[in-house]
Amino acid sequence: MSKPLLSISEISTLHASFEDDLTAYAAAGLDGIGIWELKLGDASDDVRSLQLLEASGLGSASAVPTIPSILPLPLLGGPTDPAERIEALLASIPRLAAFGAKGIVCLTGSALGLEPRDARVRVVEGLKRLADAAERAGVRIALEPYQPVGVAEWSIVSTLREAAELIDEAGGQPSLGIQFDVWHLWNCPGVLDDIPRFIDRIAGVHVCDYRDPTRGWADRVFPGDGIAEVAALLRGLDEAGWRSFYDLELFSDDGTFGTDHEGSLWAVRAEDIARRGRAALGSALEAAARL
Repeated sequence: MSKPLLSISEISTLHASFEDDLTAYAAAGLDGIGIWELKLGDASDDVRSLQLLEASGLGSASAVPTIPSILPLPLLGGPTDPAERIEALLASIPRLAAFGAKGIVCLTGSALGLEPRDARVRVVEGLKRLADAAERAGVRIALEPYQPVGVAEWSIVSTLREAAELIDEAGGQPSLGIQFDVWHLWNCPGVLDDIPRFIDRIAGVHVCDYRDPTRGWADRVFPGDGIAEVAALLRGLDEAGWRSFYDLELFSDDGTFGTDHEGSLWAVRAEDIARRGRAALGSALEAAARL
């Protein structure tokens, strides 16, 4: 395998600040950071935040905007009006692009309460506007499929193929890509065959593992601690030509989203998550190289 780039998505260390994340990730020997806009605070602080990022030596992986979907996300809150959500996303694009984001993650959101065709039309029109804004900012939108379990509350697409079809329906602009997320795609039939087919559209890669038994959507674990065939997926991405960040993304509810999971990783210090995360990513990639 090629020499991988390792990063951590900031949701993995939910309660640490942006500055603390930079310090912890750099000290652990990581190559990058997946920025979450909610950690940046007020835009008036962006100059200092950019200086801190540059000083850290870390690159930018996929970034997640404060409002990360076109349709509502019942479990995350935010505006219910898709038009309002799109405006928020449009504002986030140039801001996150300034931080060097490789892609800006975007879910479709939930179609609950809408006619399926109406929901799809709203998403397509939203993606068209986001694509134009992303092209102007020199960044890609990374449309993230959500895994089949519980998909109705999050997305109208759950596979690489469905995401690609939706992008084509929105015009297929190069500024529209796909976020590959191991937790969402590990149990998708034919995913290893789909990776080379859609590799040119993959704008970012999130890595974690699927806990068994799972306790919900915010109960993800380090690579190697679950039942997903993480190594096979990483091998498939490498062989298909992926050469950017493998970004660890851990959701592990400590009560923040309503469920205090025993052993929550969000209760662990950022320094320890960074150290353990780098080791777990490295082990998964070593296993992938042996396949």
